[in-house]
Amino acid sequence: MDCIFCKIIEGAIPSNKAYEDEYMLAFHDINPQAPVHILVIPKEHIPSADGVNAENSAVIAKIFEAIPKIAAAAGLKNGYRVITNCGDDACQTVKHLHFHIMGGKKLPENMG
Repeated sequence: MDCIFCKIIEGAIPSNKAYEDEYMLAFHDINPQAPVHILVIPKEHIPSADGVNAENSAVIAKIFEAIPKIAAAAGLKNGYRVITNCGDDACQTVKHLHFHIMGGKKLPENMG
């Protein structure tokens, strides 16, 4: 599989880690759209939100349990946005489920 996020998980491509445990990796986006822009990815390859099912949904629950901790550690005290894109029409560029945590300033309503 030629997935850039799987290569980041393996350590073949370096990243600026924000958080890691046995289920997920969170790292700073190399092209940030906000002062804080962190990507959270499951270590298991799930292509998109469409790939979430009964066998892997517990991993997604773990991610959402960790997101507030990741946001707090990044200094996001006044709110943040969590976004995932699913499919080509949503501009999902990497076909590995990922969640964007963005904040650090008042975000535009139409950003996302």
